[in-house]
Parts: sequence; C-alpha cells; structure tokens
Amino acid sequence: MGFFSNLNPEDYDREYDDRELVSRIFHYLSPHQERLIVISILLILVAIGAIAMPILVSEGVDRLAKDAQDVYVALVVGLVVASGFLRWGANWIRRRLTVRVLSDVVMTLRTDAFRSAAHHDLSFYDKFSSGRVVSRITSDTRELGRMVVLVTDLISQLAQAIILGIFLARIETRLFLYVMTFLPIVFVLALGFRKLARNVTREGMKAMAKVNATIKETVSGMSVAKNFRQEAAVFDDFSQANQQSFRVNVQRGLVLSLVFPVLNAFSGIGTAILVYVGGMNAAQGVVTVGSWYLFILSLDRFFFPVLNLSAFWAQIQAGLSASERVFALIDAEPAVVQRGDRKVSRLRGEIRIENLNFYYEKEECIFRDFNLHIQPGESVALVGHTGAGKSSIAMLIARFYEFQSGQVYVDEYNIRNVDLISYRQQLGLISQMPFLFSGTVAENIRYACQDLSDADMRGMATKIGDGSWLETLPQGLETQVGERGGQLSMGQRQLVALLRVLGQHPAIFILDEATASIDPFTEWQIQQALDMILADSTSILIAHRLSTVKAADRIIVLEEGRIIEEGDHESLLTQSGHYATLYNTYFRHQSLEYIEKAKELAAP
Repeated sequence: MGFFSNLNPEDYDREYDDRELVSRIFHYLSPHQERLIVISILLILVAIGAIAMPILVSEGVDRLAKDAQDVYVALVVGLVVASGFLRWGANWIRRRLTVRVLSDVVMTLRTDAFRSAAHHDLSFYDKFSSGRVVSRITSDTRELGRMVVLVTDLISQLAQAIILGIFLARIETRLFLYVMTFLPIVFVLALGFRKLARNVTREGMKAMAKVNATIKETVSGMSVAKNFRQEAAVFDDFSQANQQSFRVNVQRGLVLSLVFPVLNAFSGIGTAILVYVGGMNAAQGVVTVGSWYLFILSLDRFFFPVLNLSAFWAQIQAGLSASERVFALIDAEPAVVQRGDRKVSRLRGEIRIENLNFYYEKEECIFRDFNLHIQPGESVALVGHTGAGKSSIAMLIARFYEFQSGQVYVDEYNIRNVDLISYRQQLGLISQMPFLFSGTVAENIRYACQDLSDADMRGMATKIGDGSWLETLPQGLETQVGERGGQLSMGQRQLVALLRVLGQHPAIFILDEATASIDPFTEWQIQQALDMILADSTSILIAHRLSTVKAADRIIVLEEGRIIEEGDHESLLTQSGHYATLYNTYFRHQSLEYIEKAKELAAP
C-alpha cells in the first residue's frame, strides 16, 4: 500500500462497470442527437478524406507506370489536394460541433454534481472534505470532457481504419491477411493494460483530490497559522500531500508509459514483415508496385487507430475513473430523507420534540428519549457546557441532520413530511461564526430577500443604534465585506447577519451566539437587532452573553443531552443548581454589578 496509503475512498464511492459508465455518459449526450448525427457524418467524411490520399497515390503510381502523361499527373495532384481540403473542412466543422456538445455536457454534469452536493445535509460535509467534493465537480468533470474528445478522435481513426481495411482486402487479400495476424496480439495487450490503467488512474485522482483539499484547508486557515507561527507546519502538510501525489503519479506514469513502446515494437515488426513479403511478391509480379506501395503507406494509417486506442487507454481510463467519481457524488444518498413534500404555510412557531433519539456516531448518543415543547412566540435560551447538545437541537429543528427516532413537529407539521424549501424559508439561523459572501453589505443583507428595497433595508439598519454603526463603514451599505466578511469586525459581521435574517421575517429564529468578545456598545447594538427579531418570532438562543440569557422567556439548562433545569434567570439562580454554577462561571463577570464591584475593588 506504500504509494496509495492514506488515499482511502469516500464512503459514498462505488465502482461502476464500463457498460454502466458508458450508458450514463450517453444519457448526457442524448439531448444532442441531431448534432451527434452531423458529427458522425463528418467523421465518415474525415475518414474518406484520410484514406483517399494513399489510394489515389497508389492508383496514380500504377497508371503512370503504364502511361506517364501530364494529364494523369495533374489529375492525381488535383484529387490529392481535394481530398486534403475535404478532410480539413470536415474535421474543422466536426471539432467545433464536438466542443459545443462537450461544453453543454460538462456544464450539465457539473450542474447535477453541484445540485447533489448542495442537497446534502450538513452531516455530509462534517464527514467529507469540501475540497475533495470541489475536485469532483471541477477537475473530474473536465477529465471526463477530455476523454469524450479523445474518443471522438479515436472513432474517426477507427472508421478510417475500417474503410481502409475493406479497401485493402479487396485489392490484395494475401497482404491484408499478413496485416490482420497482428491485430489479435495488439488487442490482447490493450486489454491486459485495462484494469491496471484504471486502478492507477483512480489512485492518481484521489491523490489530486487530497492536494486540493489540503490547499483549501490550509489557505482558509492561513490567518490562524500565522497567528500561531505555524507557516512551516502548514507548508509541511501541503508538501506531504504534494509529495504523495507526485509519488502516486510517478507510479501511474511508469505503468502507463509501457503501453506505447510495446505496441510500437509490434508495429515495427509488422511493418518489416510486410515490406519483406510485399517486396518479394512485387518482384515476382504477384502484386503490383502500386498495391505494395499502398500497403506500406497505409500500414501506419491502419495500425495507428489501434495503437492509439491502446496507448490512450490510460486517458480513456482516466475519463472513466473521473466519471465514476462524479456519478458517485451524484448518486450519493442524502442522510436527511423526506417522507413527503407538504408545502408549509405561515408558521406560528410552536415546536414539539417528542421522544427524540439522535447520534452523530453510533457509539456517541447525543439525545435519548428527549422531549421539549416551545410555545409560539416564546424565546428560549439554551445553556450548558460544551457537548451538552445545544447546537444539535437547533440543527435538528432546521432539518440539517437526520435523527434516528422520535418526532419533531412545528405547528401541526411533522418536519420529515414537509417541503424543506418552503419550511426553511421561515427559519432564520445565525451560526456562531456568521458567514458573509464576497460583495457589499447590502448584497449580503439581501441574500435571502432579493426584493428588499433600499429604503426598507436602510430603515432596518438605522433602527440599530440610530444607524451609528453604518458610520463606521467606509461606504455605508455599499462597503465591500471581503472574503468571508474578513474586512468587517466580528460585531459588524453579526449585525449584517442579523439584518439578513430580519429582512426575511422568520417565524422561527435560531441564534448560535459567537463567543468572541465585543465592546459593550456593539453588544448593545446587537441586542437591539435581536429584540426586533425576537418580537415577531419563536426564538431558540444558544446563549453566550448574559444579556441574551436574561432577555429569554425561558432558560433551558442542558447536560449530556438531558434537560436538568428550566425557568427564568432569577428563579434558576435561587435554586443554586447547575445554572447558578454556569452563571458564576460564564455569565457573572458580564453583569453590571460585577463590573461596578470590580471597579470599586480596583480603586485606590
């Protein structure tokens, strides 16, 4: 396993036989039948133009040997030029049509692969590297496109070989039989390389996908690497992946480089035998000099497609391996499976979780017979130590993960039976690290509400701290946020994310608060934005700020997937239980009383 270690297939990978792969590829080609028919006709014309030249020269040699007239010379030259133009013109049009068809096929294939990737739940991306998924959508579809181009070229050459073979057999059967004796040997060698070529090509693609995944991860985390002075370690990670890809592809090259030299050797032997046998027959008058010359001239044209089919078997296998990986992504079954597609009307926001059992991994159960009831319009804060199950509740309600048993109802809807698009349109979710797309602040706020007017958007923005936060942005709402919102502060990113949710007026709001520290003024602005959302929605708040906890109608304390306490802030403090411990550990230092007391103690 030396060369191919650490290149394990993804769990959703599967092996397809060649017939199934070819059938799937033809399925994508079927909408272009008219163009494919034209391409097929052009392929025949290209083949006729290619074989016409040696045939015309051969006939010309025989005729000129009998009667060397200028008219015959001119006629042969004219016909050779005409066959060249026919071949060039037909080939030029064929290639243009092929590129157009191929571009459409690759675009459709990428669309299907991306649609499949987009429809997968979050557990898919927890388990599988996004860089490797990207590699399948981009690199592998491109490799498949190259294979289709190569196959069309090979079909043209094979058509040429078949037509030429028929012609040669009619001219001189004995010489043609000498040629045919070498074909079985070539085919046996080609088939022998088939399986080995597929294996090494598949491993090469895995290695390249690993390089892509490493680059994506290391570049995305470059700021963290620099902060901890780990540039050398990041480079080492990339270097290891790159070196492994290099070793795998060297191994692949050594295997594939054996094909053409071996086949060329047999071609050379065949040519030598034909020269000897044909020359002896021509000397004895058994065959004409023109026929002998035609066989010598046509031998490369006859063997070349067969040699190409064998020599380029590696590229064909690369294309088939690429299609195998792309189809595996398209065919991968999503973990979240809807049992119905019932459209969801405007929700009141009542949430009932009944006897819920859920785990990410079988040996690590998160919830066991979990129950929770949230009233319409109620604001619930979830608190607890890391791993208590706070984020899992939010993700399950949003239907980002599949639970193993139990039921989750929103109003009268079982969320396993609803149309997820209409359902999620009424959910507003903000993760702990708000993600912003490259573009302006306004474009990010409009992300889910394209019809939001400038006036409405500015009206919402100015309700937060009288719009003072907009003054901190260089171009206001037209300020570029940069990649992932990197040009904005954490507080500004949270405000933009809150406005994005506020613009869609969600019936259910889910907030996983950021743990990063922000200044009190920004926290006040964020709380104002939160208050506007909380006023019109049922809210689930995974709280890390005391102000958010206090604003909730009910606080639910979780520990190891169980509700151990619930109530409001004051009643839970008086119980001196787990919440009181959490308060003294995480929240108390954020309180005004604590800050004022700290100031008094610090005063001289």
